[in-house]
Amino acid sequence: MAKPLVAVVGRPNVGKSTFFNKMAGRRIAIVEDTPGVTRDRIYADCQWQRYSFTLIDTGGIDPYSEDPLLRQMRFQAQVAIEMADAILFFVDGREGVTGADAEVADLLRRSKKPVILVVNKIDNFEKEQDALDFYQLGIGVPYPISSVNLLGIGDMLDELCALLPQSALEQEDAEVISVAVVGRPNVGKSSLVNRILGEERVMVSDIAGTTRDAIDTPFEAQGRKFRIVDTAGIRRKAKISGRSLERYSVIRSFDAIRRCDVALMLIDANDGVTDQDTKVAGYIMEEGKACIVVVNKWDLVDKETGTMEAFRKKVLEELKFMDYTPVVFISALTGQRVTRIVPQIVSVYDAATLRITTGVLNDALHDAMTVTPPPADRGHRLRIFYATQQSVKPPTFVLFTNDPTLMHYSYERYLENYFRKTFAFEGTPIRFIVRGRDEKKEGMGNVRS
Repeated sequence: MAKPLVAVVGRPNVGKSTFFNKMAGRRIAIVEDTPGVTRDRIYADCQWQRYSFTLIDTGGIDPYSEDPLLRQMRFQAQVAIEMADAILFFVDGREGVTGADAEVADLLRRSKKPVILVVNKIDNFEKEQDALDFYQLGIGVPYPISSVNLLGIGDMLDELCALLPQSALEQEDAEVISVAVVGRPNVGKSSLVNRILGEERVMVSDIAGTTRDAIDTPFEAQGRKFRIVDTAGIRRKAKISGRSLERYSVIRSFDAIRRCDVALMLIDANDGVTDQDTKVAGYIMEEGKACIVVVNKWDLVDKETGTMEAFRKKVLEELKFMDYTPVVFISALTGQRVTRIVPQIVSVYDAATLRITTGVLNDALHDAMTVTPPPADRGHRLRIFYATQQSVKPPTFVLFTNDPTLMHYSYERYLENYFRKTFAFEGTPIRFIVRGRDEKKEGMGNVRS
């Protein structure tokens, strides 16, 4: 189930990124005293008590600036506000109320979203009275905190969790598989969603751009629960005007990829893999999502013996960084082979969530090194002592070695392919974290995918 989104907003340099990093448990956002350091939206999954949510760090909102960069940051923050289920409005308790704070407060009131006013940089209890001045913003009760010293954060998070939807609570129900249907405009995404659902749930038109929002629809099949998301078509940046409604729609489409478990990437059989398809596929891989390439409008292609296999090879050649991805040929218009998609979704999801016991994993690692020993560099040979699986979605493995710098990309690729063949990791990326034997478990090593 998708986690609720919580946006951290405020004018520049009020401590948003410091708070974000503390919640994330690691340094994701760059922290400096220079306004404007955080330019884009940055995400991290967080937990508090029994609640789970996704925190969005945003660039500072400067209502008065005409600087192009600050205007773009303001736009990114406005998108985050529109997407969020709740908002943490950060202000600086040392500086007091400013005109920019009042402008941001007015923007948040118009959003009609639940807002918690967070007065940051209150470093000791004697200064809590300074927070009372912020009542004049008309946002509600100000919560004094110190992100640096972790003071007052618990009470503020308790109040935040009370505002979140029930999806924030850890669920005991069977897991819901979230599926995002993505691709360029007019490749048949909405038609495919309707075919899978067995009803006309979303609007279909030959006009590119009909779908403007990311539309979530739950359904059940094969004894599993799903949530399928029909998204707006993703155009090249050059074809999207800077402040248009379409730009918002494309941003939501990328967010749907980030939040999904499995991405169905549709391509048009008449066009093949385009440059834009390659960019979307790259984003799916970078986000670590399981993926199925769906070739739509296959009924319009002139076929002869071997046409499908030749097309499949060409697709995987164009998407060679995702050659682990299954390719399905369908016609959303006629329904041809659409019934194969749900079983394929289940298959790649199960691969992405597969956990391998340490014993079985190391048996496979030993077999792989026996077939092809690790490489040597200038007299120093790589030694891999053992491996453990750290996480799933995507499957992530830690390799403990004598020297991480000796791990060559080609050998890592060999291990990836061996693991794929051994454990049937179809449709999901695999990531490796290479560590020295004596490195601490947390925060060390190089992540590869």
